[in-house]
Amino acid sequence: MTPKNKPSRKTFQRRLDEMVELLRKDILSGKIPADKFLPSEAELGKLYQLSNNSVRKGLEELVRDGLIEKIPKVGNRVLPVEPESKTVVRFGYHTTINTETDIEYLIGEFHKRYPHIQVQTLSIPTNHFYTFAKEYMDAHLLDIVTINDYNFQLLEENEAVDMLEPVRYDPDHYPFLAKPFTCQGEQFVQPFIYAPLVLCYNRDHFAQNGLQEPDSGWTWSDLFRAAEKLAIENERYGFHFSMLARNRWPVFMIQSGMSFEPDQSGNYNLYGTKLMDSLDICKELLTMKGVFPTVLSKSEEDAEELFAQGKVSIIMTTYAGLNDLRNADISFDIAPLPTNYDYKTLMIIIGLTVNRKSKVKEAASLLCEFLTSYEAQLMIRKRTLSIPANKSAAEWTGEEAPMNRPSRFRMFREIIPTFRLSSDLKLKTKELSIVLREAQLYWSELHDKKTMCRNIENKLRESRQEPVSQ
Repeated sequence: MTPKNKPSRKTFQRRLDEMVELLRKDILSGKIPADKFLPSEAELGKLYQLSNNSVRKGLEELVRDGLIEKIPKVGNRVLPVEPESKTVVRFGYHTTINTETDIEYLIGEFHKRYPHIQVQTLSIPTNHFYTFAKEYMDAHLLDIVTINDYNFQLLEENEAVDMLEPVRYDPDHYPFLAKPFTCQGEQFVQPFIYAPLVLCYNRDHFAQNGLQEPDSGWTWSDLFRAAEKLAIENERYGFHFSMLARNRWPVFMIQSGMSFEPDQSGNYNLYGTKLMDSLDICKELLTMKGVFPTVLSKSEEDAEELFAQGKVSIIMTTYAGLNDLRNADISFDIAPLPTNYDYKTLMIIIGLTVNRKSKVKEAASLLCEFLTSYEAQLMIRKRTLSIPANKSAAEWTGEEAPMNRPSRFRMFREIIPTFRLSSDLKLKTKELSIVLREAQLYWSELHDKKTMCRNIENKLRESRQEPVSQ
């Protein structure tokens, strides 16, 4: 298609770069196999609205890269990728990703399709993501990495999003997954999986106690009453979750339907609000001796492990956390979280992002594209209990790998309108930690509620007057 106006030099350069990038990607991926000839220079010029001289200039770059050879009066032939010239992509991910997505299997499938690319994996720390990512990306030790919505917010606050390569919006993904990874109109992370919080319960324990299983009408009071009946002294607890985990405790404030909004003077007025009253749920739990294991509430792994052993009847976990139970020898199912003031649940999104400074950006992008493709996402759906970002893959029905899959697994489709992020509280990452610290003092009865609210108000006001430090 010929443009109506003469293209600017900027748009010309963009089209030339696009031609070179797409040809390189098609060659490296094997889409254009060795010994095949590229389209003629005239055909490429027409396709990308470039002159023959411009096309020739772009193809010279592929010649220098050893990807094609120019045969006079014949054309441009694709060269085979030699084994010794394999491209190495360094892929960093959290250790839980393998359980949650069967990532090692996916990488194996990627190697089968792209034998000229070797993926090297490294474990990234749960904490201090920003420091780790910046150090490793700057040193070219990390080409692609998993990142969740919280850590992307951390990069935004540190004005470090420019470390990441922009990605194209994928219309095949659930649309609500892209916005949390978008900054100034550009998307920098491709969603991989997402994990809303849900209740998980032991069906046998409920049946043995003559209790109705949880449903969408449950309140937290309903859960507490059931947990008291399910608990057995020196044998099992009624309810457990990792109270201090940043993807757990904020859900109670999320369910208040409020956020931390200062008044016109920049002051906060929190005492007597639903936002602060919602923290009483945790305080009440901590008083339920024998029902909630207070000593264990700091660990993020204890809940699923104890549940699998039959030592807890109900846990609050995520869809991703259910993967710790897929081989458990117990009968369990899931239900929506109980309600407080508002019917909401907390969602965690995990995505993939490419280092903008990577020396193997094309290969890293190819890995990202594969892992978020329908093909790979369907593998996640069949082989795990995680929810893929690709909508068609997530909602697929058919023959699955043998595992202990809850009967209500597809419940996530019905509760999508309830999904919220911790960032919806309108707090910076540092401020969320401030609120948790003061809440802990309140839960420990070292402060009363008025003191907690006053301290949070003062510290949030001070925080808004200072630059965010890493």
